[in-house]
Amino acid sequence: MADVGSESNPLRVAIIGSGPAGFYTVSNFARHKDLSVEVDMYDRLATPFGLVRGGVAPDHQKDKSVTRAYDKSAQKPNFRFYGNVAYGDDVTLDDLKAHYHQVIFTSGAPNDRNLAIPGEDLAGSHSATEFVAWYNGHPDFASRDFDLSQKSVAVIGIGNVAVDVARILCRTDEELRATDMADYAIDALRDSSVEDVYMFGRRGPAQAAFTPPEIKELGELIDADVIITEDEATLDPHSSAEMERVPDKNVTKNVETVQELAQRKPEGRRKRLHIRFLTSPTELIADDTGRVSAIRIVRNEAYAADDGSVRSRATDQEEVIPVGLVFRSVGYLGKALPEIPFHESWGTILNEAGRVVDADGNPLTGLYTAGWIKRGPSGVIGTNKTCAQETVNCMVEDMQAGKLLEPAAPEPEAAAEMVAAKQPQRISYADWSKLDSAELANGEAQGRPRVKFTKLADMLTELGR
Repeated sequence: MADVGSESNPLRVAIIGSGPAGFYTVSNFARHKDLSVEVDMYDRLATPFGLVRGGVAPDHQKDKSVTRAYDKSAQKPNFRFYGNVAYGDDVTLDDLKAHYHQVIFTSGAPNDRNLAIPGEDLAGSHSATEFVAWYNGHPDFASRDFDLSQKSVAVIGIGNVAVDVARILCRTDEELRATDMADYAIDALRDSSVEDVYMFGRRGPAQAAFTPPEIKELGELIDADVIITEDEATLDPHSSAEMERVPDKNVTKNVETVQELAQRKPEGRRKRLHIRFLTSPTELIADDTGRVSAIRIVRNEAYAADDGSVRSRATDQEEVIPVGLVFRSVGYLGKALPEIPFHESWGTILNEAGRVVDADGNPLTGLYTAGWIKRGPSGVIGTNKTCAQETVNCMVEDMQAGKLLEPAAPEPEAAAEMVAAKQPQRISYADWSKLDSAELANGEAQGRPRVKFTKLADMLTELGR
């Protein structure tokens, strides 16, 4: 038989996860022009594109245009999509080993890190991930309920996701109706009683995790005043020294924008967004019914660590701020996958440069990883491209060295039969294209980018099943 990777004996690869890392795996393989490869992509959801569909803010449509490149990869004859097929439930590792030379896990980081403070689990306290998935129409979260009758909301964290949550809470109904946000979320936010949104960041403006476009956009909200106190916008000496020692144009832009916003006077708009720096939550306080009624925060001070970085530590100054709803946004965490070595505290698959390894650091033949489940939740969408490139290079190198799984039935038809037997309601890419067309058509009728299907049953009905 011809060598694996030849036209007569293509390299068979299974990708678990259809987000950016998964699709960049496909496009990176395409760069190896002398390699014949067939890719089957699996996702437990019926729809592809992962966080681009379910995590990118609905008012950031430009960020979603990257799916056009993913679609080009998916239209090629060597690509197959198996949506609504869950690894570990519908298909096992042994199932995949029977049909593929290599398996790469690109399942992302769907869980949230905990605050580890009293009251974190009170009613009215939610992860930002839940809220983001809910307003984006993620089927797993479409039935969630958030008490938007509260007047004051706390968002704990000051990265881009926290900024997205705060911005969405402050948008007008007119603004939200121009997006692809789930209809039920638009209606709920329209009827919201929220007036004050508080964002809390444990360090100062120079260490904020948001990007310049994100903080700038907060200053452009139509009906919300942004309130930053002058003392919290002022840089501490350690941060000033760090900025001089290690210039960073993004940090400079962030600080300039924060300080400009701090100079603005409130104009009496309908909502107020309070951005707090050098503050950390220490407790969520309950009312008589067991719901969140307030958040206790401690003021922090900046100091220079031994490694030269600027960090924060608590002072003895505390505040209690009445809030009835809390969204925690302090980082994502990967989820362990059946039969795959996992580092619990890091929330990543054990790996070296994308090769999955056991507890002793020995590579496991034919198993790989890319994206957030490989390196942790860092970077932007495009960061996954170079991450996947590193892994694909390892995969090609291992193929050339003969370090492959030995599937008993590598033919595409055999894998298709296996999937059909395991999950009759699988969704092909052709099925997704039909759903995509329907969403776009429904959106066009309403003057919106798209109107999403948020329930699997509705998707199957649209497909005539």
